[in-house]
Amino acid sequence: MRAGSLGTFDSVVMAVAGCGPAYTVAATLPVLVATVGVAGPAVLLYCAIPMVGIALAFRHLGRLDVNAGASYAWVARALHPFLGFLSGWALVVAATAFLVSATLPAGSATLALISPDLAANTGLATAVGAGWFLLMAGVVAQGARISPYARRILAGVQLALLLAFAVAALAKDGNAADFSLSWFGFGHFDASHSFVAGALIAGVSYWGWDVSSNLNEETRTGRRSFGLGGLIGVVVSFAVFVVFTIATNILIGADAVRKNPDGFLSVLGDAVWPGWGGRLLVLAVVLSMVATLETSLLQATRTLFAMGRDRTVPAVFGRIHRDWQTPSVATATVAAVALLFVTVSAAAGSGAQFVRDAVSGIGLHIAFYYALAGLSVVAAYRKVLFRSVGTFLFIGLWPLGGALFMIWIFAMSVPQLTGSALAIGLGALALGLIPMTFSRLQGVSYFRPRPLDPEQADAVDELHGGAAAAGGLAAAERRDGILTDF
Repeated sequence: MRAGSLGTFDSVVMAVAGCGPAYTVAATLPVLVATVGVAGPAVLLYCAIPMVGIALAFRHLGRLDVNAGASYAWVARALHPFLGFLSGWALVVAATAFLVSATLPAGSATLALISPDLAANTGLATAVGAGWFLLMAGVVAQGARISPYARRILAGVQLALLLAFAVAALAKDGNAADFSLSWFGFGHFDASHSFVAGALIAGVSYWGWDVSSNLNEETRTGRRSFGLGGLIGVVVSFAVFVVFTIATNILIGADAVRKNPDGFLSVLGDAVWPGWGGRLLVLAVVLSMVATLETSLLQATRTLFAMGRDRTVPAVFGRIHRDWQTPSVATATVAAVALLFVTVSAAAGSGAQFVRDAVSGIGLHIAFYYALAGLSVVAAYRKVLFRSVGTFLFIGLWPLGGALFMIWIFAMSVPQLTGSALAIGLGALALGLIPMTFSRLQGVSYFRPRPLDPEQADAVDELHGGAAAAGGLAAAERRDGILTDF
C-alpha cells in the first residue's frame, strides 16, 4: 500500500495480466465453445462493446475518488451505501471463487508440460495448482511491487507466444471448417446455443482488467492516468479471444472441444505447430495463470482492506503489515478460505464440476458490480454530461449502455443456471447482507457518504499540477475536451 509504488506502465501490465489472455483461453474458451458452438466470435464481439463502456465508467469514477475499494467506494457515494457494500462483496466473493475454480486448470496446465496423461490426474493437478496458489499468495503478501520486471517479462512472453500462434493459426489451411462472417452474427443461436448463456461466460473472460482500479492508491499519477490500463486490457483480451475462437472453429471444430475440453489446448497447439506446438501454448497458459492468480488475489485483498478500513467488515482486515506494507490479514484470510474450498471440492471429487458452476456463478457477480459502476458514473457526472459531445458519449451514453447490458444479462441468466451455480452466484452474494446489516447497526461513517463531485475533483487536479497535465488548459476546458484525454 505504498503510495506511488506503481507507474502507469505497471498499471497497464497489471490490467492485461488481470484478464489473463492465455489462461482464459485455456479455462474459459472451452466452456464458451461448448455453450454457443461456432458463434463464439459473435458473443465476444457484442460483449466487448458494453465492456468498454464499463471500463470507461471505472476510468472516470476513479478520477473522482482514488480508493483501493474501487466500485465498493464509488457506488456507495454515487448511488447508495447498501449497493456499494454489495458491489465490494460481489468482487471479493467472485475473486475467491475464481481462485478456487482456477486451481485445477492451473495444475493441469502445468502437468501438461510434462505429460498429457499426468494432466488428467485430478488429485495431482489439484495439488500442483494449490502449490502455485500458495506461491502467489506469498508474492501478494509481500507487495504489489515485488519483481516488477519479472511480471513484465511474464506478460511479454505470454503475449509474444499468443501472437505467434495467432499468426500461424490464421495462415494455416482449415481442417474442420472454412472461415465465415456468419460467426459474428446471430444466425447460429438457437435453443441449445443461447446468446445469454454465452454472454455470461464472456463476462468472466473479460473480467480482471479492473485490478488496476484496486491498485490506484499505489499508482503514481493515479487520478489523471487512471483507467488507461483497463481500456487496454479489454481491447487486448478481445483481440486474443476472438482470434483463438476463430482458430478453434477452423482447425479443430466445436465438436472436438466438447469431446475433450480439458485437452483442447494441446490439440489446438498441435494443429498449428505439430510436435512442440501444444506444449508452447500450454507454457503461455502457465505464465498467464501465474499472473492471473496474483491479480485476483490483489483485487480481493485490496477490496477487503478498504472494507476493513471503513469498518464495514471487522477492522482487522484493514491492518497493514509493518514491513511489507500490504493488507496481510486480508491476504491470509482470502488464501485460507480459497484453499479450504479447493480441498473440499477435491475430496468430494467435484473439482471439474465446480469449475463449470463457478464460471457461471462468478458471471452473476461480475454483471452485478459492473452494472452498478456503469450507473454510478452517470449519476456522479449528471450535472456535466451535456457540456460536450465527448462527455455525453464517453461518460454518459456508453457506460449507461454497458450497465443496461449487464443488468439484462444478469436477469436473463438466472433462470438458466443450475442450482450449484445459483448458490455460488446469488447465495454467496446474499451472505453479504449479514456483515452489511451488522455494520449499519454499528453506525459506521461509510453509510453517511459524501457525494462524488466532478468539479471538486477538477479543482484538486488543478491544485496538484493539473495545469501541467493538461498543457495549461483550465479545468472546465479539460472536461469539455474529454476526447483528448485518451
